[in-house]
Amino acid sequence: MLVLIDAATERLLATARGFGDDVRQPSSLPGWTCGHVLTHLARGGEAIGRLLDGVRTGVPGQAYAGQEERDEAIERGAGRGAAEPVADLTASAERFRDAAAAVPADAWGRPVRGLVGDPFPARQLLQRRLVELELHHADLDAGYTTDDWLEEFAGMDLPEPMGRELEGVGVLPVS
Repeated sequence: MLVLIDAATERLLATARGFGDDVRQPSSLPGWTCGHVLTHLARGGEAIGRLLDGVRTGVPGQAYAGQEERDEAIERGAGRGAAEPVADLTASAERFRDAAAAVPADAWGRPVRGLVGDPFPARQLLQRRLVELELHHADLDAGYTTDDWLEEFAGMDLPEPMGRELEGVGVLPVS
């Protein structure tokens, strides 16, 4: 799974570098610019990294202190120039990768809790990160579409709520 995440991250970073000087252009997400999306992805990588640190140590981590903190962090980062979000996303991806690589094999079944929802096995954090990268890459509205997804990703049988997210973009049939 980390190989797929690394590949998705590299494709995303290539797109982000292509924005030149302006990430303030609109994304396909209502009210969000490309800067919002890139910042969301960077903060999301850090949030999952904190959860992975908790899985590794056995001391439950928190993705965010709360919804308000998450939203404020995204707003603060949205107005930056193009180079800053790319550097931020790169650093966040490295931190995520380091945190994931440090999780012992026997710890992936430990329960974690995101900002909302029920606890789920830690191994789903990797799937959630991949879904986040692929969906939001397409949300940048910069030429990357669901047609560009890796076959391995497009064919994944994802647990909820991830499957529902893909249904929402018309990739999976709504059951």
